[in-house]
Amino acid sequence: MSWKQYRSLLKVAGEMVPCGVYAVEKGDYAELRNDPCNSKTQLKEARRTWKAQGFKVYANGL
Repeated sequence: MSWKQYRSLLKVAGEMVPCGVYAVEKGDYAELRNDPCNSKTQLKEARRTWKAQGFKVYANGL
């Protein structure tokens, strides 16, 4: 999959996940996820965990 295709898929994924982490990136690696969060605290914790591992995090909040 090219990065252009990934970017368009990333846009769709962002619309599909109302609250939570929907993608992470690190260098050449990219992964679409569906990590739903029920509160702002859970969302902050999830983002903090991924960022600590060196990932760029895409998330939608409450």
